[in-house]
Amino acid sequence: MINMFTRVLKPNRGLLIIMAGMLFTGILLSSCSKGISKLLKNPDPAYKLRMAEQFFVKKQYTKAQQVYEDVMPYYKASKEFEDIYYKYAYCAYHLGDFMNAENLFKSYLEIFPNSTKAEEVDYMRAYSYYKQSPKPELDQTSTIKAMGMMQTFINTHPGSPRNKEATEIIDICRAKLEVKDFKSAQLYYDIGQFRAAGVAFTALMNSYPESLRGDEYKLMIIKSYYQFAELSIEEKKIERYEQVINECYEFTDRFPDSKLKKEAETFLNLSQTNIKNLNTNEQTKTPA
Repeated sequence: MINMFTRVLKPNRGLLIIMAGMLFTGILLSSCSKGISKLLKNPDPAYKLRMAEQFFVKKQYTKAQQVYEDVMPYYKASKEFEDIYYKYAYCAYHLGDFMNAENLFKSYLEIFPNSTKAEEVDYMRAYSYYKQSPKPELDQTSTIKAMGMMQTFINTHPGSPRNKEATEIIDICRAKLEVKDFKSAQLYYDIGQFRAAGVAFTALMNSYPESLRGDEYKLMIIKSYYQFAELSIEEKKIERYEQVINECYEFTDRFPDSKLKKEAETFLNLSQTNIKNLNTNEQTKTPA
């Protein structure tokens, strides 16, 4: 019994190490905060600027950002102001505050339109928008904006070495939009909204005519309209199976070498057979 209580009350060595680490981190952060506060209270802007430069070089961007912001009013009319503003914008970028970084890069271009760094900053502004682009499932406003800004950059700087990367980013964004549209169309199919799925997959093909997944999208159009025909009332089935047949012929014409061609032909045969059976049943019902 004594041994059991001894084991229970015995300090957990791992927990003590974690607690000690948290205490040390807290002390360190408190010390850093006091250090920055003391620096910001220093009346010498030149000294503070030198310290900001050191923080920036050491990639201590939070500290650099605070000090740059503090000294900016002192250097607003000086030649150093451009470099301060440039690095201040990059602090926001490196800290992952891409929305603020985009605004700062934009302001930089407005304040220093003839800067030798204008092309770089113009690119970074567009790139900051790209960094805000979310997962395909989410709203893609930032993605679309990034594509437009990258294209504007290419048009504005036709000889820039950054144009290759800008073009690649446009392609990445476009692929993300394609994934989002595909998932939306697939969702219609999965929940049984087959007519809406057919329309959505058709729009997807029209929006991305050069997509490597074009035959997959076309097959989904066929499957969607086939399921729609299957669920239709008798009076509508023949014309809807005929739509499936037309889609199957278009598949063969557009993707003659597709690995999915055989599956498309299966739906063609099924639709033709169904129309034949429907016509036979109709003739049987018709009195002589």
